[in-house]
Amino acid sequence: MKKTLAKLADGRELIYFDTDEGAVREASDLRPLDPVDSRPELRRDEATGDWITIASHRQNRTYHPPAGECPLCPSRDGRLSEIPAADYEVAVFENRFPSLAGEAGRCEVVCFTPDHDAGFADLTPSAARLVLDAWTDRTAALSELPGVEQVYCFENRGAEIGVTLAHPHGQIYAFPFVTPRTAKMTAAAEAHRAATGRNLFEDLLSRARAATERVVTAGEHWTAFVPYAARWPYEVHLYPHRRVPDLTCLTEAERAEFPHVYLDLLRRFDRLFPVPATEAEPPRRPAPTPYISAWHQAPRTRGGELALHLELFTIRRTADKLKFLAGTESGTEAFINDVAPETAARRLREALA
Repeated sequence: MKKTLAKLADGRELIYFDTDEGAVREASDLRPLDPVDSRPELRRDEATGDWITIASHRQNRTYHPPAGECPLCPSRDGRLSEIPAADYEVAVFENRFPSLAGEAGRCEVVCFTPDHDAGFADLTPSAARLVLDAWTDRTAALSELPGVEQVYCFENRGAEIGVTLAHPHGQIYAFPFVTPRTAKMTAAAEAHRAATGRNLFEDLLSRARAATERVVTAGEHWTAFVPYAARWPYEVHLYPHRRVPDLTCLTEAERAEFPHVYLDLLRRFDRLFPVPATEAEPPRRPAPTPYISAWHQAPRTRGGELALHLELFTIRRTADKLKFLAGTESGTEAFINDVAPETAARRLREALA
């Protein structure tokens, strides 16, 4: 992998990741940009102890631009974007409208491919591996920033999820605090260790692999399974078989296998809800499934028991129905799932049959 550092016109950092060691990335950002002026504020909710970020400047961020004005496509044919190069493989840059900045952390955008109409599931294993290498590089770099407690790599996919840029991309947040879900998982893992002497995440993986009705797909080094108490209609957790705290600790064998297992999993999600044939139209490719894909990594402090894993879920519960977080989920965080985890796993196993 070759890594090339650059600067955007307003001083933000841009990094190109290439599989070709001979790749040259010398294009300059010619846009007349003013310096980014973002001052997010962290406030603690005294009733729960959770940190809330106030980032009012994000009201002005780019919102559903036409494909011809996409800021994540390469700069071509006189149209200038966030990526000055005429082409790229993977590009990472500081978000122009960050939720976190300065002493309050950092936000980065990860462009998976220059192809505006592709999705992560359309990548080759080599391209997906390059994204994994970029996530790993940024996890290492951001973890070293002063005040950063947790690095969170994720992808929001689909307008139903709330995505405002259609180009295939993800984000990385470097939080100056431990997020609520991570804190809850860490506390549960510490309690499990105290009660059993074992690691909670190793036990969750072991139970899932033993209860094969919840396993979706597996390789030599990774297993994807639906959790016993899934919150979402279709929710899959992907674990490496060897417990590690974060992406930087994966072995080469684990890195090499990951793209194949993950791409298989994403393609199963995209085939969950096929578009039926009618008398007027032949069968069409299934509509892309909206999803959130999230890497959970151990925080800097109190992270010894938390194991690296990826959580993938969709808010779509049928071909034409979405699961909205209503009174119980939004108001009390008490989830109600309409699809049995064993049924979800079976449907996902059958999706590529």
